[in-house]
Amino acid sequence: MSKIRIALIEDHDLTRVGIRTALLQREEIEVVGEAANAVAGLKMLKTVQPDIAIVDIGLPDKDGIELTRELKALTNGDDSAIKVLILTLQDNKEAVLAAFAAGADSYCMKDIKFDNLLEAVRVTYDGNAWIDPAIARIVLQQAQENSSLRQTVSTDHQDISPTSDSEEEENINVYTLTERELEVLQLIVEGCSNALIAERLFITVGTVKTHVRNILNKLCADDRTQAAVRALRSGLVG
Repeated sequence: MSKIRIALIEDHDLTRVGIRTALLQREEIEVVGEAANAVAGLKMLKTVQPDIAIVDIGLPDKDGIELTRELKALTNGDDSAIKVLILTLQDNKEAVLAAFAAGADSYCMKDIKFDNLLEAVRVTYDGNAWIDPAIARIVLQQAQENSSLRQTVSTDHQDISPTSDSEEEENINVYTLTERELEVLQLIVEGCSNALIAERLFITVGTVKTHVRNILNKLCADDRTQAAVRALRSGLVG
């Protein structure tokens, strides 16, 4: 069985050593590189080509969001390219939403429990998104505020900004999700893998895959990460 190859980009030595020590307790994980800033980190990532880069959002020379954006630009959205798991200490809305936009694959608070970090690594490695529940709440709150603002603008300027056909179609698709699909979507947002969703809902992995496929179609999403973002922004899940 091939190991999950991980690179760490974190400027605090004790934090970086702690994460590395914790990860190396698992035989299936190999730490292949480390860096203490973004410039050295990007150079290192190009060289070692890990499966996952765990990136601190608050790097001293350039933040982890910009590093993620530059890394994703190099790979042009290739699914087999390096995946990015963002670590953040400050749970401000702007940083969280910027991380989404930059193309990060998973999002964790730095106070995450070790078992949850391992789950985040495994889920990310499998090509799915792991989103810390605390961060999910932030995105949902922002989405609700944006929704309230749009409703106010729409009320004040009804004849100026009509809803487009594509927006109406997307809204219709969103609200055709079944109760079971909403349950699966909630677990996707929480970062659960297909196997974990199956276990929690007492259904087969094959059934989960069918639900996920239907959810992606109805939300017009290309992948689970995009589906999670749209679900949070629309207020479908909390």
